[in-house]
Amino acid sequence: MERFKHFQSLINQKAVQSIVFPTENSYLTKLSFGTPPVEYFAIVDTGSDLTWIQCVPCTKCYNSQGSSLFDPQASSTYKAFSCDSQTCRAFGGEQCLKTNDCQYHVTYGDMSSSIGILSSDTLSFDSINGQKTTFSTSIFGCGRNNQVQLGNLGIAGIVGLGGGPFSLVSQIGPQIDHRFSYCFVPRFAKSSGKLIFGQESIIFHPKAISTPLVSKYPQTFYYLTLNGVSIGDKTAHPSSTQGNVLIDSGVTLTILEPDLYSSVEAMVKEAIGKEPVQDPSGAFNLCYGADTNINVPEMVFHFSGADVRLQPVNTFMVNGDLVCMVIVPNSVNPFSVFGNYAQINFQVEYDLQKRVVSFAPTDCTQI
Repeated sequence: MERFKHFQSLINQKAVQSIVFPTENSYLTKLSFGTPPVEYFAIVDTGSDLTWIQCVPCTKCYNSQGSSLFDPQASSTYKAFSCDSQTCRAFGGEQCLKTNDCQYHVTYGDMSSSIGILSSDTLSFDSINGQKTTFSTSIFGCGRNNQVQLGNLGIAGIVGLGGGPFSLVSQIGPQIDHRFSYCFVPRFAKSSGKLIFGQESIIFHPKAISTPLVSKYPQTFYYLTLNGVSIGDKTAHPSSTQGNVLIDSGVTLTILEPDLYSSVEAMVKEAIGKEPVQDPSGAFNLCYGADTNINVPEMVFHFSGADVRLQPVNTFMVNGDLVCMVIVPNSVNPFSVFGNYAQINFQVEYDLQKRVVSFAPTDCTQI
């Protein structure tokens, strides 16, 4: 009987899924913390490890969350890690507090940040059978000093799905077969996509394509190899080679190394054949008037073994009275990032045992 219960538990945990819906910059998913469980919405981020939510008492919390902060004292399963714990030392706790609690400090590329107490508690997700699936003693951050990028309304924190040991998918890896997938709907969609863990995340699609993950430091990031970008019969090639692009669900735009971007922009301008206009905000490099009738060409990202065909929804967005390309140059370093706009209407599966990422063109509003 006990073996059956254990087997049934694994089946249920392999059927874990949650809704995913867009904000201005990110995609949020629903999960619950504590006992009894309290529901929150947090950013789906494959570019970071630590999952965190805003907690009380809070010295500096943003007020755009739209729900009450998590109260550790209201959860019977909550535990704060001490400074001398092995978990705190492994995480590299920034400093010890007078209470001997382990303090963490994480920062992000958009200057968002969270400082708080490294903790553990039960995390819960919805399941296909309608019941919640719980993962006990999951490590997360109880955030007490937090800043997020403007435009991310309604978020309680971040779900870290990166490749490092403290990410959620690393912690629950054996229970979810070390695999997960998501499907992002367009920003204007009235329905939601899904974040799926375990066997249900496997893509069965005739047009599914796969590309290998490249192991590099830091292990948080998922590195892919981009061989080129094509429009029609013209192809631009990056200067760097293996593992030269990150796939990151927490980054909005696709960012290309400067020389590659210049070549791609030139190809797009030639294909569209209309006069661009300047973006007053300076956020985008290539824009056209929204009243200009432009035909956005299909753009193909040639990953190693996988040609991902991007449609206009992946490459352009309406920005006030402009239509702008959501691909920009990297002004900081010669590296590229495949952001969440580029991943809209694809089911994207991460198989962390086989070390591959797969793409299948999908109407994510229908899954």
